[in-house]
Amino acid sequence: MNTEFNRPIRVLIAKVGLDGHDRGAKVIATSLRDAGMEVIYTGLRQTPEMVVNTALQEDVDAIGVSILSGAHMTVFPKIIALMKEKEMNDVLLTGGGIIPEKDMEKLYELGVGTLFPPGTPMSSISEYINNWVKENRNF
Repeated sequence: MNTEFNRPIRVLIAKVGLDGHDRGAKVIATSLRDAGMEVIYTGLRQTPEMVVNTALQEDVDAIGVSILSGAHMTVFPKIIALMKEKEMNDVLLTGGGIIPEKDMEKLYELGVGTLFPPGTPMSSISEYINNWVKENRNF
């Protein structure tokens, strides 16, 4: 567990839309737990509204969206808009899956954090979340 914080980092892992393949999301959730984070997994077929509301209720530090369906240019902008509406300025939105590089650049411009393609080492993901939270959250 990260002892720099008063509590473990809390991460919501979400599968949004009709994407029914959740093996990667479960692997990420397990890896983040092993790294000392508290992980809430939403399960399949969530809406952006459900994800943001769960993130608020669970007081998470980060939201990680796993997406393979090709709907990333709809899902991420909607989640970002809802987060701004709810003034969740100190919550990281990150994710991964099958996202073309040119789309990643557009999502970064909207405020999405680093996006991780398949094959990314688990330690890179946990280090990124840990460092982001350390720099952007007040505990």
